[in-house]
Amino acid sequence: MNSTATTRCGLVAVIGAPNAGKSTLVNQLVGQKVAITSAKAQTTRARMMGIALGESADGAATQMILVDTPGIFAPRRRLDRAMVSAAWEGAEAADAILLLVDPVKQRRHELEPLLEALAQRPERKILVLNKVDVAKKEPLLALAQELTGKGDFAEVFFVSALTGDGVPELKVALAGSMPRADWMYPEDQVSDASERLLAAEITREQLYRQLHEELPYDSAVRPELYRSRPDGSLEIHQQIVVTRDNQRAIVLGKGGSRIKAIGEAARKELCELLGIRVHLFLHVKVEENWSENREVFEEMGLDWVR
Repeated sequence: MNSTATTRCGLVAVIGAPNAGKSTLVNQLVGQKVAITSAKAQTTRARMMGIALGESADGAATQMILVDTPGIFAPRRRLDRAMVSAAWEGAEAADAILLLVDPVKQRRHELEPLLEALAQRPERKILVLNKVDVAKKEPLLALAQELTGKGDFAEVFFVSALTGDGVPELKVALAGSMPRADWMYPEDQVSDASERLLAAEITREQLYRQLHEELPYDSAVRPELYRSRPDGSLEIHQQIVVTRDNQRAIVLGKGGSRIKAIGEAARKELCELLGIRVHLFLHVKVEENWSENREVFEEMGLDWVR
């Protein structure tokens, strides 16, 4: 595609504690949405790759493969173990590991073991402190000094993944740390996720946004049918899986009002994202032990971890 003399290409693993803002930062770096975001911790479950284009300080056109990993935490259930395994696998063979820290919540019980694990890794490490738009300056600088003393970080950046402050500078630095190589993906590709998986993720995002307080974390969206109609529109059928009957009632809402609102919001976003008319059909299934179902794991892009 491009000569290795004028291009760079590499892998950047974005890791951190749950809810640090990793998906939001990846979306900012790419320039459009490729990963779902939510106020709910551990929203990202599998490794989602965003593909960002930039230019290094030496003028080389650069493609950065951003691996948006699940938040790393102490795993208890099989799903937890699979997510943490996916996060560390996303860091393997990376040209840079970007540790994103929320200086407001910090989540020390998850951050400290992460710093210890990173200290043993050979990859180039970059510390990024998020939420500079809301964090107080002096405690922020003190935290940066403390964390750099605990890890071999090549660089430190202060950003707001939400507003984009500091992100352009981070992007240039990341581009410069990528090796000289041909690009791995076409110029117009922004993610490695299939449209089928992305559609399911967008519906799951709406579940979390509209039922943040009522619906527990252990729900899933399974793709069932994804086909083009003769008129060029897209027909999508998805199954929302919950563990109890009362959760099914919550997702449905009175007279089906809630699932209708979830479907309308997801369909609207899919239409904008894909640039075509979308027909989205949702139904809810109660499956008490869905998190022990190997097929569901594979649909989410997770490995079956015992």
